[in-house]
Amino acid sequence: MELKRTIGSWTAAGMLAATLVSCGAAETPQNINYRGTRAPLQPQAFVELPLGSISPSGWLREMLTAQRDGATGRLDEIYPLVMGPRNGWLGGDGDQWERGPYWIDGLVPLAYILQDSALIAKARPWIEWTLASQQEDGYFGPVTDYEFEPGLQRDNCRDWWPKMVMLKVLMQYHSATGDERVVDFMTRYFHYQLAHLDRYPLDNWSFWARFRGGDNMMAVYWLYNITGDETLLELGRKLYTQTTPYTEMFLAGDKLTRVGTIHAVNLAQGIKTPIVYWQADPQQKYLDALDRALDDLRRYHGYPTGMFSGDEAIHGTDPTQGVELCTIVEYMFSLETMYRITGDPKFAELLEKIAYNALPAQVDDEFVTRQYFQQVNQVKLTSGMRNFDVNHDGLDCCFGILTGYPCCTSNMHQGWPKFTQNLWYATPANGVAVTQYAPSEVRMKVAEGVGVRIEERTNYPFSETVAFRIEELARPAQFPFTVRIPSWSADTEIRLNGEAVEFSVGEDRLATIERKWTAGDELELRFSPRVRLTTWKENARTVERGPLVYALKMETECRKVPNDCDPVYQGEWHYEHTSPTPWNYALIQCSDDKLETHYAVSVDTAKAAAARPWSEEAAPVTIRTRAVRIPSWKEYNQMAGPLPYSIMYGLSTAEEAEIELIPYGCTTLRVTEFPMAGRHSAE
Repeated sequence: MELKRTIGSWTAAGMLAATLVSCGAAETPQNINYRGTRAPLQPQAFVELPLGSISPSGWLREMLTAQRDGATGRLDEIYPLVMGPRNGWLGGDGDQWERGPYWIDGLVPLAYILQDSALIAKARPWIEWTLASQQEDGYFGPVTDYEFEPGLQRDNCRDWWPKMVMLKVLMQYHSATGDERVVDFMTRYFHYQLAHLDRYPLDNWSFWARFRGGDNMMAVYWLYNITGDETLLELGRKLYTQTTPYTEMFLAGDKLTRVGTIHAVNLAQGIKTPIVYWQADPQQKYLDALDRALDDLRRYHGYPTGMFSGDEAIHGTDPTQGVELCTIVEYMFSLETMYRITGDPKFAELLEKIAYNALPAQVDDEFVTRQYFQQVNQVKLTSGMRNFDVNHDGLDCCFGILTGYPCCTSNMHQGWPKFTQNLWYATPANGVAVTQYAPSEVRMKVAEGVGVRIEERTNYPFSETVAFRIEELARPAQFPFTVRIPSWSADTEIRLNGEAVEFSVGEDRLATIERKWTAGDELELRFSPRVRLTTWKENARTVERGPLVYALKMETECRKVPNDCDPVYQGEWHYEHTSPTPWNYALIQCSDDKLETHYAVSVDTAKAAAARPWSEEAAPVTIRTRAVRIPSWKEYNQMAGPLPYSIMYGLSTAEEAEIELIPYGCTTLRVTEFPMAGRHSAE
């Protein structure tokens, strides 16, 4: 099978001529500056840059700095029971399973992206202990199970699953440092796996590894691209056969059309498995499986934020079902992986929507407390049982350090750092590609080894302009500069050194300028966001504009509550959030050609340029519109009650009022899916 990609490209600056270039995956050239894919694996659409090549700026740097100063940089102090010196991944008798590796999987990329020596030093003992733990036969990690102790996971130390997380850590560490010990270490471990998987298959110790084998395969192919050891291809096949058959599940099964059939985090991690394996077995069915999976998730469990429900199992489209924080960060990593391999724009667009809506809403501004489950319609965060598949002492929606379940406390750290790592790529043609937009800069090599530093100046996603400037270039060099054009931007403008450029965009949504670049060259993108309404549960509507989803702005009152019932599992305290703001509004029907006037958009440029835009008070963009109250839509079980159908004949409404909508990621309490009031089709 041949994966086709269409790229819009330009030649010299003065010519401004646009041509289309088609290239099959098998024909894609290899980048000479960075290690690409080794045959017979299929070439990847983009080449990941070494960790540390991309530096955040603006609001994104502030997000990562908050992680450094918050839970990511201090989790050993905040959560010492698990992340302290007793952890099994430091040689202790404490937690032996996934939580320690989860933390380091976010700490390592954060440390090297920020080039923070203190964070690097904090991660180093975990890496050194892991490397030193390898036995003669290739096994690594904790070796002793211990009896139960509250708050710890001290059994199943030989489970394949937590080792998959530590393999991701070591891949990132090698990317940042080039430490060759990692290559030898992983080679020996994968030979150990190949020798033992028949006797001890992935689900021998727990079912988690069977669902998450795609992470293991990804590491195997990463190593194959370095060493060319053909036994790794055999291991990849074996791992695929022992992993949950996602391809068949997506194409022929009905699991994604029903509720309660699969754990949401397993699905978020496992969804990349067909694409990862496609590299070794390039059949169309693996790509088709993802098309079907994303369609089913959107239809049967989807939300405007790009996420799907899961509290713990997938749970339909009601906007008061939960979305687990672990699901968000794992789904983002899967989308990053799938996009880098295939270049399919649907993965990039979904990643952008999740990163700029769901992710910032679920962790506080100081990056210390978080929710276990978030809700799309979330009008009260208090202790109490909700209609979730799993409830943990009724605290799943409350902000806290351990509320709900502590896996998210351990795993939330990878979201922003890995997103940052996937803003920029090298291309097979020795160029540069920008596929997600955020304030940042990159240092990399282009053309035939020419060093370049490019700065990206933008307040995206709160503004529609993205400007690139080549700040340093060792010498003038010919190379392609590729950018992604979001599908929501119908009237994109590209300017090169102030002059408008004509361009065409293919199915991959990419535009490439090929020319001889010099230091000081500037490239500017001007997108055209428009207000649009999308349709969800019970024909409810959500207001969207550009990459952002908008929700009702609600005044929030917060109080700190001691946890008396189970502090070991839920932490010693948590925060509850309530609001006096009315929330039971319906949007007022209007024709599509009047959306821009019916929904008045206001952008505060000062707030858009601020370091911390992700809060109710700091929201840089607001949308004002008229709405009507629905007296019959009331609170149920400490949540917004079931959505009234849109448009309901005979719906009783109260006073009309102006409401203010702000970006979803800026909210704590919110209504996102609104009923619609207007003229019934039978009238």
